[in-house]
Amino acid sequence: MFVDSADIFVFSGNGGAGGVSFLREKFVIQGGPDGGDGGKGGDVIIEVDPNAHTLANFRGKKHYRAQNGANGAPRNCNGKSGENLIIKVPLGTQILDFDSGEVLADFGENAMRVKLLEGGKGGLGNARFKTARNQAPTHAQKGIPGKELHIRLELKLIADVGLVGYPNVGKSTLISTLSNAKPEIANYEFTTITPHLGVVEVDELHSFVMADIPGIIEGASEGKGLGLRFLKHIERTKFLLFVLDSAREMDICTQYTNLVRELANFSPALSQRNFGIVVSKCDVHTPKLDSLQSLCASHAHTPHFILPISAVTHQGTKELVFALFEALQSNSAQKPLN
Repeated sequence: MFVDSADIFVFSGNGGAGGVSFLREKFVIQGGPDGGDGGKGGDVIIEVDPNAHTLANFRGKKHYRAQNGANGAPRNCNGKSGENLIIKVPLGTQILDFDSGEVLADFGENAMRVKLLEGGKGGLGNARFKTARNQAPTHAQKGIPGKELHIRLELKLIADVGLVGYPNVGKSTLISTLSNAKPEIANYEFTTITPHLGVVEVDELHSFVMADIPGIIEGASEGKGLGLRFLKHIERTKFLLFVLDSAREMDICTQYTNLVRELANFSPALSQRNFGIVVSKCDVHTPKLDSLQSLCASHAHTPHFILPISAVTHQGTKELVFALFEALQSNSAQKPLN
């Protein structure tokens, strides 16, 4: 199951209490204090798991605790430090404060690890408080309590190319034709309800990752349909590919205008992302590209290419792969949004 959001409570370990003890040994009279220090509580650490692709592991458990530090012991033995809690997340995960929405960590591009919460410091044992005036201290410090935090995990898929289009325009068929992805394909709206990633092979040495995002409808940026939930996955893609349906009742110019508007409403920076356009199902309906080309030419931000294709008959798919690869190469210096 693909899960891209979860909220959990994390707790760092409490510091162990310092020990109160006096040396009792044969032939040693009034040996003095020998209580050891308490151990440090475990930290909460978040790190990337390269083999994870979903947040499904967090659905059945809400509370995650690091180990507490052990108390100090006699003979100046310090307590054992608590084990750190290591929480593994997929690459592309953001860690946010649940209450304020502040981004605490962002695992955007590179594998990394972040210490989210520091464990509590252990208390000093009574041996630490021996002075010339107080040779037999009977007190020690308590350990410092650990910290707790309510966090939200948000997974944003990382892909080179993100497919953008209305429901049932042929995005799933296209990604299944070009890559190793096997999404569900059917002749009804909202067949795709979760994003799919596929690797597109250009040649023996080169490839790129393509993401099939559930269809966007008018008002998606305001919460309608499935679009709002999955628009965030487009944010990290380096290149957008608009898929327009030539056989749809709505003409391709209106489809394109509406999609650009929804992206701009969700994130103004997305509307400036480099993009290309394909007009699908050209085996069923011959598209008239002149009006679309004129519309795009009237905007300051123009597409890298406009190609008619048919994912079913593979018409234009090879040209599309090479056009996408060339666009990615020319835009390699551009970094995706966080």
